[in-house]
Amino acid sequence: MKKMISLALIAVLTAGLLSGCGNNNEPAPAATPSPSASANNAGGENTTPPEETTDAITTASIVNDPEAFLKAISKDGTWIIAALNDLTFDQELVLEGEFKNKDVVDRKIALYTQDENRKITASFKLTAPKLTIKSPNARLQGGTFVGDVYVETNKFILKDATVEGNVYFATEEALNTFDSSGNGKVTGVTEVKK
Repeated sequence: MKKMISLALIAVLTAGLLSGCGNNNEPAPAATPSPSASANNAGGENTTPPEETTDAITTASIVNDPEAFLKAISKDGTWIIAALNDLTFDQELVLEGEFKNKDVVDRKIALYTQDENRKITASFKLTAPKLTIKSPNARLQGGTFVGDVYVETNKFILKDATVEGNVYFATEEALNTFDSSGNGKVTGVTEVKK
């Protein structure tokens, strides 16, 4: 019985992710699966086989543990990293690699879950001493990052999210293309720091 419920929740999650990914403006994670569904997907990968027309690079990584999160943000990870709970690290995190969502360069750390109507159901906290953004067109959406963010690329977006710390940029251009207009908040400084 638990296995059937887990499989049903995975199917709902996958359907939500695929429908969320259909809108280039706001791709986002789907409803929160049960802990048993997450346990069956400990690797953090989408368990539904991709359709023939789906590019494997566009799949999401649903993560609920530090190891899966580290894999998902790596250059071999996925375009969207969707957290299912708070995560804490004592090491530097690096978001790297170039990924595409529907043929557009895009990378997203989603610190929230949502229901089938795209209403946020929970927000999460990601804590680390440092998060370095190397992926182009990356965004941190929903939830809170506790630590300092170092941006080495252009067009970093902070949307419906808070950085409890500083945001440092490697260049003036990176700073000038930073966008926090969508309810992004930084509690510390936002400046160029080489």
